[in-house]
Amino acid sequence: MRRRAFLYGGLGTLAACSQPASERSAETSSELHRWRMVTSWPPNFPGFGTSANRLAQRIGELSDGRLEIEVFAAGELIPAFEVLDAVSRGSMQMGHSSPTYWRGALPASQLFSSVPFGMLPNEHKAWLYHGGGIELWREVYGEHGVMPFVAGNTGAQMGGWFNREINSTDDLSGLKMRISGLGAEVIKRAGAVTVTLAGSELFTSLATGAIDATEWNGPFNDMAFGLHEVAEYYYYPGWHEPSGVLECLVSVEAWQSLSPALRNVIETACMAEAEYVVAEFAARNQQALITLVEEHGTQLRRFPDDVLATLRGHATAVMDELAANDPTIERVYDSYRYFAATMGDWHEISEGFYSRMRRAGNA
Repeated sequence: MRRRAFLYGGLGTLAACSQPASERSAETSSELHRWRMVTSWPPNFPGFGTSANRLAQRIGELSDGRLEIEVFAAGELIPAFEVLDAVSRGSMQMGHSSPTYWRGALPASQLFSSVPFGMLPNEHKAWLYHGGGIELWREVYGEHGVMPFVAGNTGAQMGGWFNREINSTDDLSGLKMRISGLGAEVIKRAGAVTVTLAGSELFTSLATGAIDATEWNGPFNDMAFGLHEVAEYYYYPGWHEPSGVLECLVSVEAWQSLSPALRNVIETACMAEAEYVVAEFAARNQQALITLVEEHGTQLRRFPDDVLATLRGHATAVMDELAANDPTIERVYDSYRYFAATMGDWHEISEGFYSRMRRAGNA
């Protein structure tokens, strides 16, 4: 196994600035934690895996070396989809993954990443930090002994790679597609056959015809997987995931073993990394999209209006049914859609209108 351990120093006093100097000195000399972080990503995978590595580095630096994090990629210690379970059991102190993967164990978790046809990243972030979302998130995960933190956001994603054109809803019938989260249930109702696969399996599955289509993220990550080499059509918009939250998971038992200063280090490092990631994806998605279209001849396609309308109708039905059958989902979804409704007017007259105006050449 190739392991990556991070041990840095020099910025720990920032996280402990609220403590008396004598307490900080004693803590620095006596408190040392060595943790393991397991991830759902291939080793050093652009955007996701590199973010996990950088987060571990940030924590090491801010803690002045008192909290060392060793990072393990998917498959090095555990499979990609067992990260939550490992942290919940306490066998691993930290995890780095996406809330969309825990549909089975924590059905409500998916809403903390995105909702089909739901809020965009800035709106979603506002809900988490100022609309009660993060309190609900920690309540839901807390029942499994896990403390979640926002550790990034991919931004609005693409609709996916397809080896057949989608000209109408009829073209979704029988389509074998890798898709995760709430979007899987939505497109299934439109006639598709959904498959769950780790990112490392996408290229081969498309190349061999095991699947007809896959969503993963956006141009930056998708090009790194080489999906343009095995699929002809690249569709937008990413109706299924208009926001893609990445999460840092901490075992509650491990969290409780930390001093207040080191807890503050983790929270501060996660917030800093979250801001870095959303900016990185915005910049690199644009660069990668140009490369895909101009150098690789990727055929960019927009989903037809009738397809989007059909999917939106199914999305509403799916969310209403889930909320009706699960009190936890109902609480989270009520909070989510109330906040989305309150954000709608402001978004429309600010970013929404401005974006259309600028594109029309009137800015």
